[in-house]
Amino acid sequence: MWYKIKAFITFLLKSTNQHGIHSPFVYNLITKCFYHKTDISKVDSFNSVKQWLHKNHKTINVTDFGSGSKVFKSNKRKVSDIAKVAGISNKKSLLLLRMLNYFNPQNILEIGTSVGLSTAILSIGNPNATINTLEGCTNTAAVAQNLFDTFKLENIKLNVGNFKDTLIPITSKAKFDFIYFDGNHQKEATLQYFNLCLKTVQNNSIFIFDDINWSKEMQEAWFLIKKHPKVTVTIDTFFWGIVFFRKEQVKQHFKIRV
Repeated sequence: MWYKIKAFITFLLKSTNQHGIHSPFVYNLITKCFYHKTDISKVDSFNSVKQWLHKNHKTINVTDFGSGSKVFKSNKRKVSDIAKVAGISNKKSLLLLRMLNYFNPQNILEIGTSVGLSTAILSIGNPNATINTLEGCTNTAAVAQNLFDTFKLENIKLNVGNFKDTLIPITSKAKFDFIYFDGNHQKEATLQYFNLCLKTVQNNSIFIFDDINWSKEMQEAWFLIKKHPKVTVTIDTFFWGIVFFRKEQVKQHFKIRV
């Protein structure tokens, strides 16, 4: 906890808003997306999904392949608690909806489905996109699939299994223009997934890494990702690290308050 507080204070001291941003691409992204209003109809759809999960008090056994939870003391967890504690926050959800509207990605990959809240946002944000999502735990995946079926989110394909088994095949046969990394908050795994997904990128591809300031390990992973020669522009929002591969852009790194 103290580590994140210290990291947040450092972020506040070094971050900015649209003022002083000299990159037209980043300036437009901030003013026309980050600080723009979210489509109210999509917000309503998201709230319906979130409320559905919050009313699900079924207890399931969660198999955690990542760094584990800093909140839950047991692998037996209520679905409602998973959605409330470990699910994507309202702030992230609204920003994700705005980014999907702004960039209109057509082929999306999510690494880490959990109970399906963030996946549902990807579908609500762009119902015409093809969405592949990967989940290691069969019990949380079952909850997510039930959610997708209930709300008729038919553009989602759920891939269940250890990421070591599911990520390589899917990155070997598809190109993605939007990848959301939220499956394993460990340095080695994050870098492994990043390198595997690099083969799928195109000039306008976007990677989003969740919780880059979650731990020293994640900060180290984020530092190495920024240094990669294929990466041109990065944006640190404290809770997310956003990566762009636009060859026409000068390599720059930004810390933006959202």
